[in-house]
Amino acid sequence: MKTAQARWRLRFYGRVQHVGFRYTALYLTRDLYLTGWVRNLPDGSVLMEAQGRTAQLRKLLIRLKSQPHIHIEKTEIEEIARVEAERNFRVL
Repeated sequence: MKTAQARWRLRFYGRVQHVGFRYTALYLTRDLYLTGWVRNLPDGSVLMEAQGRTAQLRKLLIRLKSQPHIHIEKTEIEEIARVEAERNFRVL
């Protein structure tokens, strides 16, 4: 049975810049075998695209929200087309 795969575009609002969010995301996504990227936006939010097994994407959200130094007030999630050739996760 094939495991469900997805790519999510996530936008995080709250205390998500200047708290190590991007590098925490890098560590967590590597641990969960996800690919994609993360970057800060000028308005103080963080934009991420993450791809992999749906269960792992859900775990990523739970783990990010449980970080004591990060305070996510709101998360927007959109499922988008997968990027087949992508092999890693990076900080932009």
